Amino acid sequence: MRNKHKSNKKHLKNSQKKFFKKASGASADLKRKRRASVKKEKHIMECVGKISLTRDGYGFVSVENLQEDIFIPQKRLFGALNGDTVKVGVRKMGSDGLRMEGEVLEIVARSTKPYIGILQITGDQAWVIVENKVMPYDISVPITEADKKEQGKKVAVVIRKWKKGMDAPIGEIVDVLGEPGDNNTEMHAILAEYGLPYKFTGEVENAAAQIPVKIEADEIKNRRDFRDICTFTIDPADAKDFDDALSFRKLDGGTFEVGVHIADVTHYVRPNDIIDKEAVTRGTSVYLVDRTVPMLPEVLSNNLCSLRPDEEKLTFSAVFQMNEKAEVLDTWFGRTIICSDRRFAYEEAQHILEEAGLAEPSGTDIADIPDNRTAGSKREEEVKEAVVTLHKLAAIMRKKRFASGAISFDRPEMKVYVDEKGKPTDVKEKVSREANWLIEEFMLLANKAVATYVSKGTKLRQPTFVYRVHDEPDMDKIQNFKNFIRHFGYTMSDTKTGRQLAKELNRLLAKVQQKPECEAIEIIALRAMAKAKYSTDNIGHYGLGFRYYTHFTSPIRRYPDMMVHRLLAHYLAGGKSENKALFEQLCKQSSEREQIASDAERASIKYKLAEYMQERIGNIYDGTVSGVTEWGLYVEVEPTKVEGMVSIRDIKEDFFEFDEKNYCITGKKSKKKYTLGDKVRIRVLKVNLEQKTIDYELVGPADGVDRQNAN
Repeated sequence: MRNKHKSNKKHLKNSQKKFFKKASGASADLKRKRRASVKKEKHIMECVGKISLTRDGYGFVSVENLQEDIFIPQKRLFGALNGDTVKVGVRKMGSDGLRMEGEVLEIVARSTKPYIGILQITGDQAWVIVENKVMPYDISVPITEADKKEQGKKVAVVIRKWKKGMDAPIGEIVDVLGEPGDNNTEMHAILAEYGLPYKFTGEVENAAAQIPVKIEADEIKNRRDFRDICTFTIDPADAKDFDDALSFRKLDGGTFEVGVHIADVTHYVRPNDIIDKEAVTRGTSVYLVDRTVPMLPEVLSNNLCSLRPDEEKLTFSAVFQMNEKAEVLDTWFGRTIICSDRRFAYEEAQHILEEAGLAEPSGTDIADIPDNRTAGSKREEEVKEAVVTLHKLAAIMRKKRFASGAISFDRPEMKVYVDEKGKPTDVKEKVSREANWLIEEFMLLANKAVATYVSKGTKLRQPTFVYRVHDEPDMDKIQNFKNFIRHFGYTMSDTKTGRQLAKELNRLLAKVQQKPECEAIEIIALRAMAKAKYSTDNIGHYGLGFRYYTHFTSPIRRYPDMMVHRLLAHYLAGGKSENKALFEQLCKQSSEREQIASDAERASIKYKLAEYMQERIGNIYDGTVSGVTEWGLYVEVEPTKVEGMVSIRDIKEDFFEFDEKNYCITGKKSKKKYTLGDKVRIRVLKVNLEQKTIDYELVGPADGVDRQNAN
């Protein structure tokens, strides 16, 4: 990797020039800000929110209960940095009555998230040279806190002081991450940037090591025994923690018993013990490209609670009696013990379905399909028969779900493959097939059934519970979406309810499949959707079409599932409603941690994609415009879907203007348009690993010729 932060005299000189240029500019800006702050302006309203800066220096403040973010010009940031909580005054409204422009009045709280940069020491001065597109300044570090042995290394630094009149922010180094370009350094840098831990303390590890491994006879007596019933797991080939299993047996009268068995994590982790507190703080496991950062110590996640084959395991289960029409005739919830007969990778289960004529051939060579049978594997034919029958039931449930209003998005999900050193070797689509759907439908069934039971099946009136909720889409965004699809000749009927709208969306999405405009339409439809979150107030799950829904099936990797297990056990035992305020706070914390983990996961993917494309600079690809902004076009190239940006300044053929309503840019003279979904040809121009950005150069419209020249 090319390291632009080599510790040599030339670089130090350049770094100093760069810094003092920034610092002097900052000082002048702050003087102007002091003068500007004296002028009192009338504000339409004042509010508090969190600010996000852009690569071009301006910001947006998101305020709870406000539909649109508040735009803050660069000259009115007044020292606010990315992630700060700020008080803003809205100065004017847009012509549409929605777009607001304001100024920062007060920094309520500085973000505690660290910045990542390279430590440079010269003389009696130390700086962290930050290469972050949302951080316009380098950070001064007291020379007494800088170790010369760490010169040139990547570090995490937190802002401790940044006030009017100061030339630069003053920070504190909170972690030394290692040599720039090293894979572990870069992954740890991403975790540090998002405030995520990459190891457990010795105290937490020791507490986990003290948990008894042996299952006592008295514990087994208190559980429903499934050890002699056909049971199996289906997971990704590289999975290490198996937190869900399915059991199956035929009953009299042509019905079936289907058990959804979930690792009984809360048997081992008690409320407010040291492991539980750590799990609350983490909220979720984090999945970077080359590693998993677990929510629970490995002794739990990969051993005690992992439903490995031929091992007796404690589980919390939802057991259903079903008929051949996939109708649920009876449901039971409770603690169980199982012994899985077989561990399948998705590819193995898919092969069984293909052999049974229940799935389209995937084209996977049988030699490439992992064989996870252990030496003591039993019931092989019985397990295969169970997979086939459960798939038939799942297919019926899936069809019913979409018919009742669940929304069907089919955006491709790409996976970056890396070698043992973390170097990216390939980017391929992660295809979801029938075996994935089998597991998905039964997990959805269990989650829905648990939420329905707590909401309606107890004698309590509105018992406190943790729901996974998803609100209906914003109608203004839906109207913009309807206007957008008219460009392609599509219309949507007027609808009165959310369910009717979902059916209209599904009808449209089915119609555009395999059409050139499909990607663009799916992108805008997704942007109109609300974000799912955790809450004690149930509003249903719009995307799935469920009135009651929760997360019960992944307690190894999600803290809300642990809360659900405890609440379900409490209500099954006849307990009273729990403290709503406490669980609502935990829901909010879990939703925030989920978003942070998702951002970190995306950052790791963006870094690896930038690393992948760094070796392909100059290559030409066909691609699709996936985003349009006032600063340029985002383009996904084929076949890898790697997204990069074509700067509007670099399109030489004309002066292009941004049309926000129509998701396009238009040439001022030529009137030529580039819009969302257009097929274009690009050249890979440059890559910035530090900022995880890829810049493309527009070559022209695509002609469909295969340009994959990056082997």
